[in-house]
Amino acid sequence: MKSKSKIPKTFVGFLLASVLIWFLITLSKEYVTTLNYPIEYNSISQNKLLQSTPRKEINLIVKASGFKLLKTNFGKKPIQIKANNLSRKKNDIYYILTKNQLGSIQKQLPSGVRVQEILQDSLLLDLGTLTSKKIALKPNVDIQYFIGYDLSNEIKIIPDSIVVSGPKKEIDSLSALELSSIVMKDVKSDFKKEVSILKPKNSTNLKFKKTKVYVEGKVEKFTEGTLKVPYRITNLPSDVKLTTLPKMVEIVFVVSLSNFNKINESSFQVECNYNVAKENNLNYLIPKVTQASKFVKSYKIVPNKVDFLIQK
Repeated sequence: MKSKSKIPKTFVGFLLASVLIWFLITLSKEYVTTLNYPIEYNSISQNKLLQSTPRKEINLIVKASGFKLLKTNFGKKPIQIKANNLSRKKNDIYYILTKNQLGSIQKQLPSGVRVQEILQDSLLLDLGTLTSKKIALKPNVDIQYFIGYDLSNEIKIIPDSIVVSGPKKEIDSLSALELSSIVMKDVKSDFKKEVSILKPKNSTNLKFKKTKVYVEGKVEKFTEGTLKVPYRITNLPSDVKLTTLPKMVEIVFVVSLSNFNKINESSFQVECNYNVAKENNLNYLIPKVTQASKFVKSYKIVPNKVDFLIQK
């Protein structure tokens, strides 16, 4: 049988020692290389706000020993870039000259790592003027009421508007803010719901003074009523006399039970415009309600035509 040859332990030890010495010699030498560092911006003026995400990294050509470079590559801290001394490029675009940041950047690097050059000569910032504006809130409700029930007044939002802060061009484009949706079925009592204010799409720079508001509604049982109401003919020439039929019209109205007794003949004002009949060559007048009580939810006129004859 052939005997297996063994590698002497002294050879292995010599090899490991040689590698270690070579590694130490290599790391002790100085090198020039490019390092990529994350950056953060500070000292931005209080009346300015970033409108888009700026550059997040910077490339530095540095000189350091292998030991320092090896250590630097682990756990890099973001370099702070001061944005208090800006120059305008155009409109809302400003720039920072990186050469003016060299001293500050050098102080933030580990000892023994020297900056030779910053590859980016400038950093661009899209800054808008910070402004505030009161914006109206818009409800988003899908409510089905129980038979015979309905809102007695308009839905209320508390508060009905909020102060929004952000870049001027974004604030100026806002006319209203939508609320998260409310969906309810078979509603027959008052309700009050807390909802969130929705941020417009692509508007991450907006700040709301409030993030939630209340939406409330007063719900009542409604009933139908009828009234005989006289009408007035308008724009009738003084030399024209009409005979009309019927002499009164009937108003069919819907009102809440609590306000039913507040509705009477004086709650409605009905007019027939003679000019409409004349201009359209009609032999009848069209009655219209020109004034109705605020308590009335809806109404219709019966009949919707008033026949007339011109007296000769």
